[in-house]
Amino acid sequence: MLLTEQDIYHFREGTYVRAYEKLGAHAVTGAGSAGTHFAVWAPNATAVSVVGDFNGWSPGRHPLRPRVDSSGIWEGPVAGVGPGALYKYHVESRHAGAAVDKCDPYAFCAEVPPRTASVVWKLDYQWGDAQWMQKRGRANALDAPLSIYEVHPGSWRRVPAEGNRSLTYRELAHALGDYVSDLGFTHVELMPVMEHPFYGSWGYQVTGYFAPTARYGTPQDFMYFVDHLHQRGIGVILDWVPSHFPTDAHGLSQFDGTHLYEHEDPRQGFHPEWKSSIFNYGRAEVRNFLASSALFWLDMYHVDALRVDAVASMLYLDYARSAGEWIPNRFGGNENLEAVQFLKQLNLAVYRDHPDTQTIAEESTAWPMVSRPTNYGGLGFGLKWNMGWMHDTLKYFQQDPVHRKYHHSRLTFSLWYAFTENFVLPLSHDEVVHGKGSLIGRMPGDEWQQFASLRLLFGYMWTHPGKKLLFMGGEFGQRREWQHDESLEWHVLQYPLHAGVQRWVRDLNRLLQGTPSLHEQDFVDSGFQWIDCDGADISVIAFLRKGRSGDLALVVCNFTPVPREAYRLGVPRGGVWRERLNSDAGVYGGSDLGNLGALAAEATPAHGHAQSLSMRLPPLAIVVLTPEN
Repeated sequence: MLLTEQDIYHFREGTYVRAYEKLGAHAVTGAGSAGTHFAVWAPNATAVSVVGDFNGWSPGRHPLRPRVDSSGIWEGPVAGVGPGALYKYHVESRHAGAAVDKCDPYAFCAEVPPRTASVVWKLDYQWGDAQWMQKRGRANALDAPLSIYEVHPGSWRRVPAEGNRSLTYRELAHALGDYVSDLGFTHVELMPVMEHPFYGSWGYQVTGYFAPTARYGTPQDFMYFVDHLHQRGIGVILDWVPSHFPTDAHGLSQFDGTHLYEHEDPRQGFHPEWKSSIFNYGRAEVRNFLASSALFWLDMYHVDALRVDAVASMLYLDYARSAGEWIPNRFGGNENLEAVQFLKQLNLAVYRDHPDTQTIAEESTAWPMVSRPTNYGGLGFGLKWNMGWMHDTLKYFQQDPVHRKYHHSRLTFSLWYAFTENFVLPLSHDEVVHGKGSLIGRMPGDEWQQFASLRLLFGYMWTHPGKKLLFMGGEFGQRREWQHDESLEWHVLQYPLHAGVQRWVRDLNRLLQGTPSLHEQDFVDSGFQWIDCDGADISVIAFLRKGRSGDLALVVCNFTPVPREAYRLGVPRGGVWRERLNSDAGVYGGSDLGNLGALAAEATPAHGHAQSLSMRLPPLAIVVLTPEN
């Protein structure tokens, strides 16, 4: 528990990536020694004391002492204080008149907001997910069929009979586990669960980097959530926010009366879009704090991956700034060199200690080699969100079908760069908020055409190279834009078209997992081949997905409401091609046009192949076929 000279060496160096083991509040139990040891970094303080419900919140009654090694750490024991005690640090600064009560940056637990005190807590828990942990490297591998369901815990499902309250972590574990298992998603990604004062920030304004929000239960309750999903064979991904933090008085902002975790100059330390503070990645102790937070969730909560939020805002000094509002780096460029180095070191530490997990970058620019190893010059992430695919695809689908032929390149452009990174294809929460409307609401035409287009969108996404991510509600065509203080529109599942979309997503997940050619080679160009990418006039595309063992999946998409009779398509093999999925099937709400389950190849050359199929392409639909052996 006590910091050693070796700990301090790494602390100063910026390589102390498990600082949570010594810093913060650590309860000690035992005969004659019950109490809690506190340690906090506040180098510009003249005095630090622990205040809490155990001393009437009185400054000075339980003072901490500064270490003699000039590390800036204050520490000391407080007898008789144990788990459940509320506390803060009363920090008196060298700056005259500056004395503040701060929550513990390394606290494992916090009060239920809007209260802001830290809570002394022990993280003991009996895990039951050993089987998952032994095999999860396979489930998280780059050639695995990753299908991610993104969830906001507070609004997925609520309890109207009890004041419309959110589910607890334990309730969510069972309800979400059942739902995700039924639909066949492989992973759940939670929007940030780290403690945050403002619920409306959706968790992206974090004050407790080591504490799951108390809104839904205790740390052990959240451990139960992860444990239960693992026992159901479902991976858990956490959204993690190392790019900025809120300016709330009890948080990290001006922690010891100075800009300790953030830059002092607002051109470096204040985010103009989010009105929040930006971490100073050039400071070793800040790097320790953030890396320790990342590894904490992997170490203590068995999390399978971290989705790192707003990486672009970390990489660019001029992000969201006009000329004159930012400070160039030492070479005169706009790259944040300290942030780049931090991200590389973070990814090295994660994959060194947890090689069976993943880090996923939300990076919205063309920064090179985000998901390439650091020894090749990359940032070292395992995966990267493909924001370009998302924007191009949604813009295409928003076009009236009669105009789509003029936007054909939006569909085909993504394949020019699809294998430059290890991409996740996201249809995330960001696409159904801030007046953008729901996914189904952005589809043109009458109700039938809207639902057909949504099924087509999901089919195109599930067969396109890359891993899949879908935000909650999209899987059944929720009509209303997402509202963080209301439940999803579960009642619409009584209507056949909504239920049909949900059934379609379930079957897409089954197809993905049961068809190696659709996931094994997501990130290599040998896993993809165009058959027809030039059908702009009729808005049709066709391509092959290939597995490592030579298995094939043929994908044909018709983006207009006009059926295409006798559409001839070249194929690389003769024999029978079995229709595996057809989004126009009646069970999904379609018109039931198809090819009677199978097609026989004919010796008629087309698209550069000696064999071809004469197909019926249903309207606004995708058809997936595989050859029979």
